[in-house]
Amino acid sequence: MTSPTTIPEEEFAHPGSTGCPGCGANLVMRYMLKGLGERTIISIPACCWAVMPGYWPSHCLKVPLVYSAFEATGASISGIRAALDMRGEEDVTVVGFAGDGGTVDIGLQALSGAAERRTDAIYVMYDNEAYMNTGIQRSGSTPWGAWTTTTPVGSDRAFKREPKKDIMAIMEAHGIPYAATVSVGHPEDFVKKMRKARDVRGFSFIHAFSPCPPGWRMDPMKTIEVAKLAVDTRVFPLYEIDDGELTITREGKGKPVSEYLSLQGRFRHLSEEDVADIQVDVDARYAALKARVAKKASKDDE
Repeated sequence: MTSPTTIPEEEFAHPGSTGCPGCGANLVMRYMLKGLGERTIISIPACCWAVMPGYWPSHCLKVPLVYSAFEATGASISGIRAALDMRGEEDVTVVGFAGDGGTVDIGLQALSGAAERRTDAIYVMYDNEAYMNTGIQRSGSTPWGAWTTTTPVGSDRAFKREPKKDIMAIMEAHGIPYAATVSVGHPEDFVKKMRKARDVRGFSFIHAFSPCPPGWRMDPMKTIEVAKLAVDTRVFPLYEIDDGELTITREGKGKPVSEYLSLQGRFRHLSEEDVADIQVDVDARYAALKARVAKKASKDDE
């Protein structure tokens, strides 16, 4: 007998988004709001979601939105939180909702400031691994080997040669009380972590895996399949860091990364040696996470 879902039925993201077919960011917003509820204010910088809600005075979300400059999300949510506190409205959850470019690159300074100040807010980065709204340019979150319009594939094999920036490690270094990775392929884990972030006092960071069919050169009908494969191949592990303690919340099955890469045209140019190198890197990163969990368990047993 199938157990009942823990995902709330009420919807706070309604039809009318202008997102592309199969857009992972649409699902990130939907599951985020299911976890947080209606008493939420979202600050959105320049990104896909700055245009996806629709045109004023209509939009597809059941919560208030504040739009800010590309680099200012961290400052914006700090200001909103301060204003709500002055009004005594402590039950309202403040969320910064930005893409990877507006987080790991352009918005990193303001994000760092909000984290350092322990602003009582949640920052959600929906990670589609490039600047998708402006033409699929590479970002600091674009993985090694990926094609983008600014890392084209040619005779010099000029695809992206730098590794993906580890934003979770950067945020953990700030000493924030809660940080977690989530995927649209695993909504119950997603909603559970959003509720946890909501109930934490202080700054929380959520790294959301968000497939982008146009930018990833993939079938829009395979968004969930790709999102699940990212976890099962351990390319995108699901874990949380709660008050410094790391817990893997869903074990990856250890499928070969080639299954994940093969569904995306942005990796079609990679050689067998390139794929093997990516597999080695993925295995090493996952082993490091497991070692950290094992070390904590060993200390608890002493």
